[in-house]
Amino acid sequence: MAFSGEEKMKGCHPKLFGTKEKKPAKRTDGSSCNAAGDIGLSSCKTVSSSPLRTLSGVKSIRLSHFLAQPSMNKTTETLRIFVSTWNVGGKAPTAELNMDDFVPPDDNSDIYVLGFQEIVPLNAGNVLVVEDNEPAAKWLVLINQALNRTADNDTNVFQHQPSPSNESTSSRASSSLDASFSDLTKTASGSTIFQKSLLKSISKPFMPLHRKQLKTCNCPIEMIKSSYKDACFRRPKKHVDETDSSGEEEKENTRDSRSSVLSEVTSAPTARDQLKYNLIVCKQMVGIFVTVWVKKELVQHIGHLRTSCIGRGILGCLGNKGCISVSMTVHQTSFCFICSHLASGQKEGDEFKRNSDVLEILRLTLFSRLCRRAGRRIPERILEHDKVIWFGDLNYRIALSYADTKKFLTENNWDALFEKDQLKIERDAGRVFKGWNEGKIYFAPTYKYSCNSDAYAGETATSNKKRRTPAWCDRILWRGDGTSQLSYYRGESKFSDHRPVCGTFIVEVEALDRKARRRSSNADMRIGAEELLPKDKNKGKGLSRSLSSKTPQ
Repeated sequence: MAFSGEEKMKGCHPKLFGTKEKKPAKRTDGSSCNAAGDIGLSSCKTVSSSPLRTLSGVKSIRLSHFLAQPSMNKTTETLRIFVSTWNVGGKAPTAELNMDDFVPPDDNSDIYVLGFQEIVPLNAGNVLVVEDNEPAAKWLVLINQALNRTADNDTNVFQHQPSPSNESTSSRASSSLDASFSDLTKTASGSTIFQKSLLKSISKPFMPLHRKQLKTCNCPIEMIKSSYKDACFRRPKKHVDETDSSGEEEKENTRDSRSSVLSEVTSAPTARDQLKYNLIVCKQMVGIFVTVWVKKELVQHIGHLRTSCIGRGILGCLGNKGCISVSMTVHQTSFCFICSHLASGQKEGDEFKRNSDVLEILRLTLFSRLCRRAGRRIPERILEHDKVIWFGDLNYRIALSYADTKKFLTENNWDALFEKDQLKIERDAGRVFKGWNEGKIYFAPTYKYSCNSDAYAGETATSNKKRRTPAWCDRILWRGDGTSQLSYYRGESKFSDHRPVCGTFIVEVEALDRKARRRSSNADMRIGAEELLPKDKNKGKGLSRSLSSKTPQ
C-alpha cells in the first residue's frame, strides 16, 4: 500500500512540530515511537506546540546522536619495558661504580622503571626529621648518563676531567656534580627547603619541557563517552598553549646563584633535544627511590601520571618501610608500578608481616581522580590497572637452616632451595600475590653478601645472631593480560650487600588507530540541527526557515 510523503512523516515525528490535526488514530506499530525515544525525543503522548520546546528537542537529538557514535577503531602495539630493583644498603654511589649491572647498555627498551631501597641509612634522622636527597640526586645523574650515553662519551660522571669545548651543558654539570655536592650541603646549612628542592632541581633538565601535561588527562577528544557527565574534554596537544608554566620555573631555577653546579644543572634544558630518554617520574620516600624513563617519542602518549606513597615502617606508618606506586596510561592502557621495601626479619612467622604489608598496600593505595573515559574511570586502585608490575626488596627468606641452605648453594641446587622459598610457599597457599606471575629463577640468592665480595655474609659472621641465611629477597612480579617476560636475572655488582635484579617485559597496549585519529576531529562529531529535521517540505516548514535564518551556511 503506497503512502504519500506527508503520511510517511506522520509516524516518525507525530507531535514534534505542533500539528493541528485531530486525535490521531491508534497505532499498533510502536516501533517509530520507540525509535524516537531512543534518540532522546520526548514521549509520543506529549504534545508540544511551543517553538522553544521544539528547539529543545532538536538540541537533545544532537547530544544523543553525539553520544551514540560508534567507537573509534583501535589497534594493538607492543612495548618493551625494563624493570630493575636494587637495595644499595644506605651507600651513596662512588666514582668506580659501574651501572651496567643495573641499567644494561644497549637494552633499548621503550620504558625503564628503576627502583632503589635504602638509598640512605634508615636512621632516625632520615625517618623522623628530613630525608636526605643528595644520594638520590647522584643516582639520578648516573642513570641519565647510562641511558643517554653517546658513543664517544663513556666517561664516569664523577670523574674530574677537562671538559671539551663541545661538551653539553648537562655533561659539564654532571662532571662537576660530585665535587660540588659537599659544598652545596655546607652552603645550604641543613636548610629543609633546600634539601627538598635539590632533587627537584637536579631532575628538571632530564624531564620533558611540558612535564605538567603528563599529570593531566590526555584522553583524545575523539573518544566517545558513556554519558555527558563522564566526558573528559581536553584540547588536543597540538592546540595546547606552548607557554607552559614549567618554562618559568626553569628560568627561576637558572637564576638561583647559591652554587655553580646547581645553576649549571638547571640550565641544561638547552640539551633536552639530545636526550634519547626523558625522566617522567622521580619520587623518594626516605630510603625508597623510584625513577621512570621513557623514550622521547613515547612521552606524548603518556598521561594520567600519579604517584602514591604508603609507609609501613615504624608504628606501621613511617617511611623506612613501605612502597611508592606509580600510575599512568600509555596510549589507552593503564599501568601501575610498585617499588616496595617490606618488613625484614628471618624468624619464623616474619613472613606474615610481609604478607600484611602487601595486603595493606593494596588496600590503602589510592590515586587521585583525574577523569573518566570510555565508560570507566581511570584506575584509582592498584588492581584496577590493566598491567601491574611489583618489584623491590620483598624480604621473603628461605625456610631452611643456614647449614642446609649452604649445602644446596654449594651444589647450585636452585630448585631445592626454591621449594623452601617463603614467597613461593605463601603464594601457593593463596595468602599473598594470588593470581600474580613471577619468572623462573635461575640465579643464586641475592642477599646477604659481604660488601665488595662474592662471599655471603654468613660465612664471615662471628655469631649466629649476625648471621643471615642467603635468600631471594629482591623480586619482580606482575599481573595483567598481554604481558610476557623476556628475561629475569641478577646483576653482579659488589657495591651493596644485595645484588640488583632485572626483568625485561614485552607488553601489548591498546592504541587508537592512527588513520582514525587523523580523520576524526571535534567538528566531525558535531551534528547540525538541520540534518535531523524532516525532509518534507510542508511539515515543519516554518521552523526550518527559522533555523536556516539563524544558522550560518
